[in-house]
Amino acid sequence: MSNKGKYYITTAIAYTSGKPHIGNTYEIILADAIARFRRQEGYDVFFMTGSDEHGQKIQLKAEEAGISPKELVDKNSGEIRRIWDLMDTSYDKFMRTTDPDHEAQVQKIFKKLYDQGDIYKGSYEGWYCTPDESFWTDSQLVDGRCPDCGRPVTRASEEAYFFRMSKYADRLIEHINSHPEFIQPVSRKNEMMNNFLLPGLQDLCVSRTSFSWGIPVTFDPKHVVYVWLDALTNYITGIGYDCDGNSSDRFEKLWPADLHLIGKDIIRFHTIYWPIFLMALGLPLPKQVFGHPWLLQSDGKMSKSRGNVIYADDLVDLFGVDAVRYFVLHEMPFENDGVISWELMVERINSDLANTMGNLVNRTISMSNKYFGGLVEDNGTEEPVDLELKAYAEDTVRRVTEKMADLRVADAITEIFNLFKRSNKYIDETMPWALAKDETKRDRLATVLYNLVESICMGASLLKSFMPSTADRILDQLHAREIDYDQLGRFGSYPSGSRVTEDPQILFARLDLEEVMAEVARIEDRQKEAAGGTEDPSADAQALHVETREEISIDDFGRMQFVVGQVQSCAPVAKSKKLLCSQVLIGDRTVQIVSGIRKWYSPEEMEGKKVMVLLNLAPAKLAGVLSEGMILCAEDPSGNVVLMSPEKDLPSGSEIA
Repeated sequence: MSNKGKYYITTAIAYTSGKPHIGNTYEIILADAIARFRRQEGYDVFFMTGSDEHGQKIQLKAEEAGISPKELVDKNSGEIRRIWDLMDTSYDKFMRTTDPDHEAQVQKIFKKLYDQGDIYKGSYEGWYCTPDESFWTDSQLVDGRCPDCGRPVTRASEEAYFFRMSKYADRLIEHINSHPEFIQPVSRKNEMMNNFLLPGLQDLCVSRTSFSWGIPVTFDPKHVVYVWLDALTNYITGIGYDCDGNSSDRFEKLWPADLHLIGKDIIRFHTIYWPIFLMALGLPLPKQVFGHPWLLQSDGKMSKSRGNVIYADDLVDLFGVDAVRYFVLHEMPFENDGVISWELMVERINSDLANTMGNLVNRTISMSNKYFGGLVEDNGTEEPVDLELKAYAEDTVRRVTEKMADLRVADAITEIFNLFKRSNKYIDETMPWALAKDETKRDRLATVLYNLVESICMGASLLKSFMPSTADRILDQLHAREIDYDQLGRFGSYPSGSRVTEDPQILFARLDLEEVMAEVARIEDRQKEAAGGTEDPSADAQALHVETREEISIDDFGRMQFVVGQVQSCAPVAKSKKLLCSQVLIGDRTVQIVSGIRKWYSPEEMEGKKVMVLLNLAPAKLAGVLSEGMILCAEDPSGNVVLMSPEKDLPSGSEIA
């Protein structure tokens, strides 16, 4: 196999606040499929993942549990690694941000950036989002909430060190414009440019004093290094970067990274903050950052109190590792969010794995045993239908390679299953059972079965990156080896005269949905019990800790004017992907209100709706558009937003008291 050079791929390091659910686990499976395929192509791959272990959230959770932060992260990091291993992922290193060598390098990096004037001491007063560990200004908030996650923010003021982001902004903009492959998909690039870089970068807070669970700043130890400067540098410290210039051979070989694979929610940190940190350190930027979409529940909600959070190990217990790998890789579009449900899992296993692939393998082996005692020979009786199958199989290799080059993993795995479908069609076209009835067509029957075995071998070899165990099981039953990538594009690698197994095994049995859902009910009952009880009307609220804000008096409340409004028209705000601008009828007049609800409502859905409005809110500009009030919404623990509407039809302008 040809050596195509190094390929360094990373995932985002998983946050150790709790057990990762299947949406979190998707990323490591996706990265593993890419890493395995690159190895198959001939690259010298280094695949790194790990756990992110500092920050205020960790400290608070540890205090709630009555244990030290280190005990908490040791436990949760171990759980993350257990699940990564369960999913048969082939990472080369699992790093932790509590590793002593990482902590030492972060301290040296902070000092270096301070000494060269990129970091300076100041004070911060602004809005803080604890879940995202991010500070925001008034203008950055959307409807008074965090613009990233939509959750409430609290006012915070503290001494802090800051990084001069604006110093490198123009250089980063030029890099993004001259390297169109740097941020993928393109929609993520446009979001970063239009929403953050082009409007102008503000200096970034890079230390905290309000909590202690972090890496101390060596020259000012009451400060700990802000979690993002700590976490992002793992990509270099984990491979031996040394700030004093004594980096390891591994670092010199692997950096820059070929691919940072991350969730779309942290694209800003990886395509703005991280590149600027690297520029300040005099290091080259990663070649590509891919912000993958999310894997969501079919109803959009995951709540421990509801007992409907889907975890990888529960899925594996029911369906097996490779079935879970197949589902999450196949069901996730390139750019849009994917959907997972127990019912959809059963449907895909029955249709794709049991029927399309499993039945093909079983039928082919069974016919080879029935007609030739397991012997598989190519007798050269080529017909047009054979040429079509061969051309399709050979072109599948090209199509899969092209899809993987563009990181379109779902499309790549679809191409492999299309080959299995084409092979099933070939059985219908050649009708081996009919050929077997005519002794004069025995050579023709042998060739048909050889072509089927070879097509399956090619498909299984391609499948190895996505469903490694299943691919091995298929090849074992055919008494075949994985076809080298350099040979994959040429039909005929299976040695004529080989024998398949005498005892074919079912790859995937068809599942009964009722039986599966009965087991799911037991899983959800266990989750509810672990969450401390059964579901009640306040169950969703229990999923988030709700801080009581500063008390107000009845007089304060009385000054707020809540009314019923009716949306007359609605349109997207041009400079924002989150905002809608509504013209709302309030009695005999119309006011304009900008709301961060575009993710949940289309302009068409908004028109005509009766909504609750805070009318006497001071006007403000959001993304350059004047907003003269606030439309009230409710939010569940998963971040889903719904409009607050009157229970009965009331005329617009009606007072809400």
